[in-house]
Amino acid sequence: MATTSAGILLYRLTTDGGVSVLVAHMGGPYWASKDEDAWSIVKGEFEAASEAALDAAKREFGEELGLEPPAADYAELGTFAYSSGKRVTVFVADGTGFDTDGATFGEFEMEWPPRSGRTASFPEVDRVEWVALARARDLIVKGQRPALDRLEELMGDLRAETAR
Repeated sequence: MATTSAGILLYRLTTDGGVSVLVAHMGGPYWASKDEDAWSIVKGEFEAASEAALDAAKREFGEELGLEPPAADYAELGTFAYSSGKRVTVFVADGTGFDTDGATFGEFEMEWPPRSGRTASFPEVDRVEWVALARARDLIVKGQRPALDRLEELMGDLRAETAR
C-alpha cells in the first residue's frame, strides 16, 4: 500500500505583492550538501484509518519544527502523488506573523556511515525558511511542486476576485 503523508504549506503575501511560502530543508547526511530539490513542505506520514489528515499535518508540523502550527483557517489544497506512489495531502493557511525563531527540530536515527553497524541521530529538518514562491519551485522536491502550482493558481483567483 502507498505511503500517505499530510503537511502544512504556510504562505504570506510580500510587500511587493508576491507570495512567499515556508519550506524546510531535509536533515540527515544525504541532504546536507544539497540545496535544490532538497526542501519540503513540513509534513509526515500517518495512518488514514486512525487519524484525520489535518490532525496529522498539525502533529507533524509540531514534531518536525518544535513549534505549534499557527491558529489559522486551514484549507485542503489537494492530495498529490509522487512518482513512487506516495501520496501527500497538503493543507494551506495564511502564515502572516508566524515566527520560526525558537524552532527545535525533531530527530531520527539511522545507520551511519552505511554498513558500519553504528547508529547516529540526525535532525528531520535542519532549517526552515520563508522563500518566494518562484524560488520554492527550485528548492522543493519534485513530487511537491504541484502543490505550489495549486497555491499559485488559488492566489491568482483570489487576486482576480479582490480586483473586481
